[in-house]
Amino acid sequence: MSDAALPTVAEVRAAAEAVKAALDRHLAAVERRTGDDDPEVYTAFNELAAAAEEYDELLYDRYDEVTPFEIPTPEDGVPYTGPAEPAAFSVLIRRDYAVVEPPRLIAQAERVVAHDREAELVHDGGTAGALGVLFGEYEPDEIASRYKEFGLEEGDSTLWIAALEEVAEPGDWLGSPFEHTAPEDVLHRFDVSSVFDEDEDEDEDEDEDEDEDAGADADADETAEPGLTPA
Repeated sequence: MSDAALPTVAEVRAAAEAVKAALDRHLAAVERRTGDDDPEVYTAFNELAAAAEEYDELLYDRYDEVTPFEIPTPEDGVPYTGPAEPAAFSVLIRRDYAVVEPPRLIAQAERVVAHDREAELVHDGGTAGALGVLFGEYEPDEIASRYKEFGLEEGDSTLWIAALEEVAEPGDWLGSPFEHTAPEDVLHRFDVSSVFDEDEDEDEDEDEDEDEDAGADADADETAEPGLTPA
């Protein structure tokens, strides 16, 4: 950035004052909150985040310095701005599976068909038909707990609890069940992925490497011959 485009000292100071004022408003909103989902708290939170981001940018542009603030971004998660007391909510779940043993999957479906006259293994009796039979017979939570028996392997999964103003009329959203959920209406979200375990394993490996290095240094100090001091 050229000197001509640098923010002025006054602009940086004004941004700092805006952060202080936003902090006061946020604290006041928290002190008089009426519940866990008080809309005034969320409004004050968003104003504080915006003020802190503006100050952080101006401070960096003017002085090449940063703040310790971590500003939420869409990648980190969108702050909830839905109703403070939702009258209804939706639970949206996605679970991914890999079919690692197709014969086991099909065999499980054939056993269901053998004991259930209404069940039918369609799609030429392959894995597509087997999935239809199994999910028609078992609840998704039961399949999630017994996936290995069905020749499956877990992938990533996520569960969203999204606020609603009111329950939809029967049949309203069945044509596109996941289309109209706005990120800011998600009250709670729970993600499960092996990538989280990998991150933890990497951290543990780094700690172990550091411990081994420290131990090696200590052993070297203990085994080193003492130096000779000239008379």
